[in-house]
Amino acid sequence: MAQDLRKRTKEFAGRIIRLYVALPMNRREVQVVGHQMLRSGTSVGANYREASRARSDAEFLSKIDLCAQEADETLYWLELLREECGF
Repeated sequence: MAQDLRKRTKEFAGRIIRLYVALPMNRREVQVVGHQMLRSGTSVGANYREASRARSDAEFLSKIDLCAQEADETLYWLELLREECGF
């Protein structure tokens, strides 16, 4: 299970990177929203890896909660890209 999530969060980051690279950067709002999406989307996997090295259950839960927050933030930016920027 842990290896599966490690792999899936890395794959998610890769998809976010590819989406960001494919965005047209000639519009300021796309640059801003895309950059925010890139930051939050790639941090999910990084935070998951940190959680896997937690020194306590409390630290693990805190870092897993951060993963969920970053994933939700990424969803927000994706929604804005679709709804407000036309992607």
